[in-house]
Amino acid sequence: MAEDLSDQPYAGRFADGAHRFALRIYYEDTDAAGIVYHANHLRYFERARGDMLALLGIDHVATLRAGEGGYVVGHVDLRYSAPALLGDALVVVSRLEEVRNSALVIQQAVMRDGQEVASGRVTVVFVGPDGRPRRQPEAWVKAYMAIRGAQAGE
Repeated sequence: MAEDLSDQPYAGRFADGAHRFALRIYYEDTDAAGIVYHANHLRYFERARGDMLALLGIDHVATLRAGEGGYVVGHVDLRYSAPALLGDALVVVSRLEEVRNSALVIQQAVMRDGQEVASGRVTVVFVGPDGRPRRQPEAWVKAYMAIRGAQAGE
């Protein structure tokens, strides 16, 4: 019997070289006024980045569990443009801005109906078990470069 994939978690999609990850704002995301708590935007960025990697065929979880290393956030610049509200349908748009030997720079934006709610530039660094930066796996870099080419329209 074939596996029913309809119950698999949503992972977003690629369009025009960007990863698009849709989400809805639930009560648990908000404060008493129904406004998304500011730190939750970082959680939305993290979810979108993780699923972007999965769609690229990158199993960063297996690499981490195998003791080969994993990503840590090295730097974040975050800007809030408008409040996200209880019940909003949002999209996190992620674009690879830079691919370095041991790091990625990703531009991310939370959008509502085409309008920016929050945006950020996130640098994630690939580190070994000792916590020191190390080169990302070559196959991963190739996948990143392919998506960067799609972003540039190549």
